[in-house]
Amino acid sequence: MGMIKEFKEFAFKGNVIDLAVGVIIGAAFGKIVSSLVDDVITPLLLNPALKAAGAEDIAKLSWNGVAYGNFLSAVISFLCIAMVLFWLIKGANKINKKPEEAPAGPSNEEVLLTEIRDLLKNK
Repeated sequence: MGMIKEFKEFAFKGNVIDLAVGVIIGAAFGKIVSSLVDDVITPLLLNPALKAAGAEDIAKLSWNGVAYGNFLSAVISFLCIAMVLFWLIKGANKINKKPEEAPAGPSNEEVLLTEIRDLLKNK
């Protein structure tokens, strides 16, 4: 019975459930970002740049038998995803930015001690 109880405590602890929810939401968010890159950014920005460079199909690029096109495509996709995530996180941080708290003044105890110090100096 001890092992089952330990497993229940582990599996239903808040941290494990929070982690599972985070992984599921992260996977769904990854699909959204991938779709944004594949369906919006690539057709609007990357395809015209590739056509201007004369490389319409980046996956077919090769040099002396080394097919570097797929690797280059993956690097460009990564950079696009990283930039989109950067923009999203930067925007979220702006929205969630908390105003700075003003420094607290001296407490009553500090004020009283300062007055006592000043009175002792004057004697």
